[in-house]
Amino acid sequence: MTSFRLSSGGRIDRTRTLGFTFDGKALEGHPGDTLASALLANGIKLVGRSFKYHRPRGVLTAGAAEPNALVTTGSGGRTEPNTRATMIELYEGLAAKSQNRWPSLGFDLGAVNGLLSPFLSAGFYYKTFMWPAALWEKLYEPLIRKAAGLGRASYEPDPDAYEKCWAHCDLLVIGAGPAGLAAALTAGRAGARVILADEGAELGGSLLPESGAVEGKPADTFLGELLAELEGLANVRRLRRTTVFGWYDDNMFGAVERVQKHVAMPDPDRPVERLWRIIARQAILATGAEERPLVFGGNDIPGVMMAGAMRSYLNRQAVAPGTSTVIFTTNDAGYRTAADLEAAGLGVAAIVDSRADACKAWQGRAEVLQGARVIDAFGGKRLHGVSVESEDGVRRIEADALAMSGGWSPIIHLACHRGGKPQWSQEHPPFWLRLRRMVLPLPARLPASRKSPPASAMAPQRRPPP
Repeated sequence: MTSFRLSSGGRIDRTRTLGFTFDGKALEGHPGDTLASALLANGIKLVGRSFKYHRPRGVLTAGAAEPNALVTTGSGGRTEPNTRATMIELYEGLAAKSQNRWPSLGFDLGAVNGLLSPFLSAGFYYKTFMWPAALWEKLYEPLIRKAAGLGRASYEPDPDAYEKCWAHCDLLVIGAGPAGLAAALTAGRAGARVILADEGAELGGSLLPESGAVEGKPADTFLGELLAELEGLANVRRLRRTTVFGWYDDNMFGAVERVQKHVAMPDPDRPVERLWRIIARQAILATGAEERPLVFGGNDIPGVMMAGAMRSYLNRQAVAPGTSTVIFTTNDAGYRTAADLEAAGLGVAAIVDSRADACKAWQGRAEVLQGARVIDAFGGKRLHGVSVESEDGVRRIEADALAMSGGWSPIIHLACHRGGKPQWSQEHPPFWLRLRRMVLPLPARLPASRKSPPASAMAPQRRPPP
């Protein structure tokens, strides 16, 4: 048990231990961990370097939107650069290494670029290294490419197999959070052929880290009952570890399934990845929302994390973000993270709420600073403290973790493929989506042998205008 792994809680299997390496260092985690959560549980907050200035980078999110924790996994022909540590399931023998640093992640000579940043403006390279022209390809460009960039692919042949296939369904549900599960279950009960696709290893979405109750039951229990009923429906196909990446003409969707990307030695008789082309009569986008970061000095220092991600690591993998955490929020989501941290026995130094009328329902121990904001964060390879500005002046708060929440934006990439445009709603603060040119085939009549699904489950999915 590490100092950052809580003694209880989480959805990990504590009866088994998995060995893995990061930059050659032997570490341990549990089934249910991602690479990111296992690194955090081992007290490793520095996981990468920025593209140009080689600034220290830590884990920011707990999902597919991770911009910082990019690593290279595997070796030889199975080398895979630029993979997100937040999406890598931990397995025995996993070998991961950091990128874009030399000679090591902790001591990176490329960090000198940060000191020279006032002179490295946009276009600096192309204006400075113009003469002599012959040296551009022979000297300048190779040096610049070596100093900047991310991971490097292997030149060795990939020994694994890949395959592609087609699938047809009445309803494609993209995203297996609460909304997606409810939609799949409703259509499945009605007899429709349903495909439920989710990029996670577990179905459940935001229910997985939820510590509250749903319909009077613990979220875990509620989720278990939903999944058990779905499993009993033969007409509902569940595709885990499957990312739907495109929505094309004639309601065709492209998806990639990671069939064996989470095992050390893939079965040679099975593909490691499968490309799906799914033809759906109708589709429901239940892709959820992403938390927005906040802007302040040093918001990229390792130890600064999205509030929802911190809550996810705490409740799913029982990982403590640190010993003292500051919450910086513009909405009530930050208070849920603070409440879960205190329930786990962890210290919350302060809740910095930019609103003048902060959440009045807060009954925790942490001090609430209303109408205040974090203006700077201090530290290098890990966070040491933050400066908070309020009407009383500027004060410094010592902390080794900072959770930030700037509200939520819906994940609308797929809808945008079909001409959807996000519009800000003053009445409903997030963005709303208006599908101006969405073309969907009219719902075809189901075979007579099937029971017709309810209209609410099969109606074209359009948001009301803001």
